[in-house]
Amino acid sequence: MTLIEGSSAPDFALPDSEEKTVALTQFRGRPVVVYFYPKDDTSGCTAEAKDFTCLAAEFQRAGAAVLGISPDSPAKHRKFILRHDLGVHLLSDENQSVAEAFGVWVEKAMYGRKYMGVERATFLIDKAGKVARIWRKVRVPNHAEEVLAAVQALNG
Repeated sequence: MTLIEGSSAPDFALPDSEEKTVALTQFRGRPVVVYFYPKDDTSGCTAEAKDFTCLAAEFQRAGAAVLGISPDSPAKHRKFILRHDLGVHLLSDENQSVAEAFGVWVEKAMYGRKYMGVERATFLIDKAGKVARIWRKVRVPNHAEEVLAAVQALNG
């Protein structure tokens, strides 16, 4: 399934790094940034999480929640957060059901080997639960700033 801008965001409920369930519906009435990343503690994923952390106060001022989702376990997320002093809310999608619902569980290739994995992508969900903006095949540098600008524009 491929989501398009203007469609309803798939609902989900996933455990966070403290193993508390977080549901998308908890954030109705405010914008939500949902970013998918392949794996904790890899260079690109660490840089992305740090960039969102650096702008956490700005996202908060704009009224937006930021949720990072990967297939890593809550325990791995805890270690990742502590190791890098991250200020983002990380959710665990161990069975990849949410990644599939958002269309980011895809076939990848490295060194001629094909495998399934998470495509780095970000979704901006508006106050009504509709997908306002989609970034696919994200390049990390300046991405968090671009997402923040889109959140601020969404708020008018």
